Amino acid sequence: DGVVIKVDSFALQHRLGYTAKAPRWAVAYKFKAEQALTRLLSVDFQVGRTGAITPVANLEPVLLAGTVVKRASLHNAEQIALLDIRLGDHVYVEKGGEIIPKITGVDLSSRPMQSEPFRFITHCPCCGTELVKYEGEARHYCPNQSHCPPQIVGRMVHFISRKAMNIDGLGDETVQSLYDAGLISDVADLYRLRREDLVDLPRLGDKSADNILRSIDASRDVPFQRVLFAIGIRFVGETTAKNLALHFRSMDALMNATPEELAAADEVGDKIALSIVDYFRDEANRKIVARLRESGLRFEIGEKQLLSNALDGLKFVISGTFSEHSRDQLKELIESHGGRNQSGVSANTDYLLAGDRIGPAKLNKARKLGVRIIGEEDFVRMLSGDMPDAAVAPGDKENPPGPEPPEESVYKMAASDQNNVKQGTLF
Repeated sequence: DGVVIKVDSFALQHRLGYTAKAPRWAVAYKFKAEQALTRLLSVDFQVGRTGAITPVANLEPVLLAGTVVKRASLHNAEQIALLDIRLGDHVYVEKGGEIIPKITGVDLSSRPMQSEPFRFITHCPCCGTELVKYEGEARHYCPNQSHCPPQIVGRMVHFISRKAMNIDGLGDETVQSLYDAGLISDVADLYRLRREDLVDLPRLGDKSADNILRSIDASRDVPFQRVLFAIGIRFVGETTAKNLALHFRSMDALMNATPEELAAADEVGDKIALSIVDYFRDEANRKIVARLRESGLRFEIGEKQLLSNALDGLKFVISGTFSEHSRDQLKELIESHGGRNQSGVSANTDYLLAGDRIGPAKLNKARKLGVRIIGEEDFVRMLSGDMPDAAVAPGDKENPPGPEPPEESVYKMAASDQNNVKQGTLF
């Protein structure tokens, strides 16, 4: 979907350097996206597991970039108002990144005189609850977490996902079928399912039912940090759940923590802290947590047996791809040798573990803050107690980062080269 032009010289690349987001020695040219004109027939409203309302446009089918497009996300009320999209309009459609259909404009010349501005819904299309809009957010939300069907099913689908409880055999459709049949009404009900509840469901038989029940039983051994991620507290992602679990050690301690105590955990700010307090303030959520406890899920973090203390107290950020380990394996190695993982580079980061195709923003920030940059081989040596001397990212080994050029004229020449690249005259 485009072309990247690069300066074909390591020396010039090093002198041009990086911005916070991209190398100065490369420029991307995107081809103009193919555009189609079609008519907006209607707008549906989808409800996500957090209650977020997403308007979706239903379009007259139109061929665009090799496929027939019938639907496109309208994102939120602000986007609809910005484009002044109205029912019956002829709209221009493109594919973002050649994949995701999006409406980019309206053909005003074909708009009927009697056309009226689009009115965004005021109540949830599924449960009828009045929508709310939180300060600083563009989306509307349905606040009825406990009784809005799409939110309940969405939370269950999140709960069983691979990075959460990893319950195999239960897909979106099976969860929806169980909910529609009245067999489950929240995530705690999954642990009360019986074989006879499953075998009569569409596309399920004896073998599938047995596999699902075995997977549900095995999920009781999932560690506390993943249980915390699975219950679906707003803004608490995988990394935040792990930081909270390490800081508070148990669900009881977390449930009784004040906003100030929550904000003391790594990478937890006021917004996340208030979201956690609100979640546990809801009596329905507390009952679900109590039933999950009764089902035997792990609600505290056990004392982990470390393989060594080689990385004791050191904080790492991982970026890029690696030849010998996956990123999850590297994170596990860091923790099993006494280290800590961080999601972003900061002043208290000790090492940036850099692989191929490392994000330039993290690399640039690490250099500015003086964070040591190591590769996969350096890291493996650290596990045996051999601390590396070098601080070079794998892609820069021939031209390690050094001091700024002493002569101002050198910098000006580099900047001139950069402009030539952007104008397409260097070649």
